[in-house]
Amino acid sequence: MAEQTTSSLDVAADPASVMSVIADFESYPSWATGVKSAEVISSYPDGRAREVSFVLDAPPIEDEYTLLYQWDGVARVSWSLVRATMLKAMAGAYILRPRGESTQVSYQLTIDLTIPMIGMLKRKGEKVIIETALKGLRQRVESRS
Repeated sequence: MAEQTTSSLDVAADPASVMSVIADFESYPSWATGVKSAEVISSYPDGRAREVSFVLDAPPIEDEYTLLYQWDGVARVSWSLVRATMLKAMAGAYILRPRGESTQVSYQLTIDLTIPMIGMLKRKGEKVIIETALKGLRQRVESRS
């Protein structure tokens, strides 16, 4: 798989509050740019989502895909692609680190598309996706505090 793109920012909330927003997939269309729907398909015994189906409309990428999630308390959640139409591969993670009154949230993402794309353009696209997601996440978490 290709190189990974990573970015971080601080959110004025504790890790549990941040992770609760990340885990609330049904609300993604209200704050995650481009996500038209998100539906939990299966869950772990503790109630956290295992597989989630998404409909994405974020030009130039329009896709329906399913991700498999792995949770590590409120410190980390990672995901990998189960199936998709346009995406060939996707792996990512949110890593949360407490920083006093706030939480540093790092987002890692690697994607591969079925259509050919120059690596530099793909990494730029990953960076835009990450920056938009982090800003939307921060706004959603901080508006709930």
